[in-house]
Amino acid sequence: MNENLTTDRPTFVTHLECSMTGERYEADTLQGLSRVGRPLLVRYDLAMLRAMIPRAMVAARPTDMWRWRELLPVRATRDVVSLGEIETPLVPIPRSGGSNVLVKDEGRLPTGSFKARGLVMAVSMAKALGVTKIAMPTNGNAGAALAAYATRCGIETIVFCPDDTPEINVREIALQGARVYRVNGLIDDCGAIVGKGAAEGLWFDFSTLKEPYRIEGKKTMGLELAAQFGWKLPDAIFYPTGGGTGLIGMWKAFDELEKLGWIGSQRPRMFAVQASGCAPIVRAFDEGVEHAERWEDAATVAAGIRVPKAVGDFLILRAVRESGGQAMAVGDPAILKAVDDAAKKDGLLLCPEGGATLAAYKEALRTGLVDEDERTVLFNCATGLKYPMPEANDTIDRHAEIDLAAL
Repeated sequence: MNENLTTDRPTFVTHLECSMTGERYEADTLQGLSRVGRPLLVRYDLAMLRAMIPRAMVAARPTDMWRWRELLPVRATRDVVSLGEIETPLVPIPRSGGSNVLVKDEGRLPTGSFKARGLVMAVSMAKALGVTKIAMPTNGNAGAALAAYATRCGIETIVFCPDDTPEINVREIALQGARVYRVNGLIDDCGAIVGKGAAEGLWFDFSTLKEPYRIEGKKTMGLELAAQFGWKLPDAIFYPTGGGTGLIGMWKAFDELEKLGWIGSQRPRMFAVQASGCAPIVRAFDEGVEHAERWEDAATVAAGIRVPKAVGDFLILRAVRESGGQAMAVGDPAILKAVDDAAKKDGLLLCPEGGATLAAYKEALRTGLVDEDERTVLFNCATGLKYPMPEANDTIDRHAEIDLAAL
């Protein structure tokens, strides 16, 4: 087992805090949303952590997700439910993106997506707090990650997904031990079923941001970026945004790192990328409002960002605005072209949501929102191997002798 999972460690969690009102909640009690129906954020004694844990100590550890253990909520090593969460690489895409563009390839994580970050933390805390049955809505990858981690520690899991969820995701969820149901509707319709069951005491609701700990797992993306960039952050981050947990988590990570004295006050401009067929955050950003109304008739090839309404909308918008960034929408043709470009020009197979970030970057470059000299990170949130691919251009008769001279 990795030494990061066996080493005893001090813990620094002090309490949970309502993201809207600041009201305090107990950290070691099972919690959902706050009393005003908003996400709870984990708070740490950062002054004590700064005094006890030097940055160099963390930097010297093996580069996996658990090197950040003092900034994570799991108090006891025995409660960690791990499948081997590595630090994901930054991959250059000079031909399809540019000389200063790097893709953080989250498809290298367990279950093939960045959902592993949030769900390993949430499941580990569910185990610690005695949860025995979980339900969650999903567009695919989150359900797969939940099924894997919950099965690993014996928590019963029920997953609801839209009827058009890719078949490979549905099969993956089922194979990894969860009961999975298709629903005639979108992810928020699935969420309504989960919420009703939770209200009736059938299970604990693991919907995005409706428990406090998925943010803590996702914030490790920001912690990793700081270390990978030598404790100076990139100039811009393009993030595929549905529920927005990772964007919220990274913004929280940067704040914590600055308070620890591990980075300065410089921040990346955060670009929340959505599909034009489902862009509630973009519309709210453009209108200058704090909350995003539900997007009706949502449709896009990038299923992972097809989230008509996000419970953390105000946190996403706050991070984008505070950073001087932008919420951007790109169409499905641009998404598919970006996936094709990255694969054929740079050999990197993006998922559609990752393709959306490349398409948005190109549009931002065209309109002057970013400069080609700026260090920019695009998030590829899952392996492209989970998604339908175009047929190969194969004109060779497999049963005939191949004329090599004609090739």
